[in-house]
Amino acid sequence: MPQMSRRAVMAAPVLLAVPAAIPEAQAHAILRRSEPAAGATVPPGPLRIRIFFNSRIDHERSQILVAPARRGGGGTADEVRVELEPGMPVTEMAGTTQPLTPGAWRFRWQVLALDGHITRGDVFFTVAG
Repeated sequence: MPQMSRRAVMAAPVLLAVPAAIPEAQAHAILRRSEPAAGATVPPGPLRIRIFFNSRIDHERSQILVAPARRGGGGTADEVRVELEPGMPVTEMAGTTQPLTPGAWRFRWQVLALDGHITRGDVFFTVAG
């Protein structure tokens, strides 16, 4: 076996092990699940929203907004910020909305992960009539 080939073969296991050594805290925060789940139907009234992520988030710089769902996305003028509950685990956030009326709704989450990256998304649900 030529000298270069032996070096490449010896380096391969080290290179393959590097991604596994990166701690989870360095990853973007990705939604694992939510309560309510996407597509869920919930009763009218106040709604507790709970969101679970794959990595630690900065609670001080993260938020949940709730608004009626509109086709085409709509504007953000009707979004209402949900006050977040203190003392949540580092990979979760939660808050309770004001009473919601029947219809199509969404909540928008935005979090700052400890790697410094912001991620966001929408979860659509229905309030029963």
